[in-house]
Amino acid sequence: MEAFYRTHKYLIEHLNNGMRRLLMDEIDWNDRLIGIKGSRGVGKTTFLLQYAKEKFGADRSCLYINFNHFYFTKRTLVDFADEFYKHGGKTLLIDQAFKYENWSKELRMCYERFPELKIVFTASSVMRLHDENDDLCDIIKVYHLRGFSFREFLNIQADIDLQTYTLSEILENHIAIAENICTQLKPLAYFQDYLHHGFYPFYLENRNYSENLLKTMNMMLEVDILLIKQIDIKYLSKIRKLLYLLALKTPCTPNVSQYSKEIDTSRATVMNYIKYLKNARLFNLLYPQNEDFPKKPDKIYMHNTNLMYAVSPNIESKDVCKTFFYNVVHTRHKINSPLSVDADFMLDKNPALQFKIGENPENNPDIYYALHKIEIGEKNKIPLWLFGFLY
Repeated sequence: MEAFYRTHKYLIEHLNNGMRRLLMDEIDWNDRLIGIKGSRGVGKTTFLLQYAKEKFGADRSCLYINFNHFYFTKRTLVDFADEFYKHGGKTLLIDQAFKYENWSKELRMCYERFPELKIVFTASSVMRLHDENDDLCDIIKVYHLRGFSFREFLNIQADIDLQTYTLSEILENHIAIAENICTQLKPLAYFQDYLHHGFYPFYLENRNYSENLLKTMNMMLEVDILLIKQIDIKYLSKIRKLLYLLALKTPCTPNVSQYSKEIDTSRATVMNYIKYLKNARLFNLLYPQNEDFPKKPDKIYMHNTNLMYAVSPNIESKDVCKTFFYNVVHTRHKINSPLSVDADFMLDKNPALQFKIGENPENNPDIYYALHKIEIGEKNKIPLWLFGFLY
């Protein structure tokens, strides 16, 4: 136990006081079992340690552990929690829960046996903590940690403290909001950098970002998909090839029959692979309203623009803009295919919330235009970068 306390103390003392994530204030920390989901690379470990440092400091009632440790190949979580609890432990922070075989069953046992113990754990984005987990579905509260928004990126790069805005605030007051932000900095001076390398927090590390992102993507396939979903490793090459085929064409309407031939598998398997890639936060799927998997999506987008630059040799600016919009808006709103042929997206199943994304505005008063390369908009023409302030 003391070895874990020493590790906890070291990690807290050497934690870089980086960006404080908005999620920190959105979580109800009074809940006793909290799952923090997120894709690989978005900063889940740092988030746990920031919580420990901010709320507990050197207080030994909080302890961070990582199931990477070989100790947990022999010692059960329940026994460890029991010892921690008996020594005054109140909050146990668990990283990489999926690496412990019976993690969900034993989390349930801890919840029932230790009524004064709070457990916060991280989970891969592919793990279904509610709808596919009978052990935890009635007791867990699940939250999602995402990569940096454009707002968070600006706050880091410019050492500033810009606030978030709701979609309604942006639509109704975008001119005043943009004018206020532009008195503090020039957002377009930072926007391309964000699109290229600003989504994943490890851009702050002194390493080659693109190489690090490719390594992270491969870990998503090998660990977050194959290991957690218990898929035989012999199928890894098929999933990697499908990822690349999709990435070269996104945004695209998928030709499932063609992909099934190219990776030599069935149409149903291709659709399952696409679902896994989506759950790993590598792609986003766009459906008409009231439709979803297992139907074929209207379009497939990369999950974020950084992934596009890491994989695709040639990228169209309009595709980057659409991918950015989908990524930032779907964190707060449901996105579907539009009803109008003049639009790209419809939000919240509301025909009054249809959007066209790009650089050349048209003149349909029933559609909002999210436009690239403008600082301040007018009427229904809104700067694209401003949607990066939704979280």
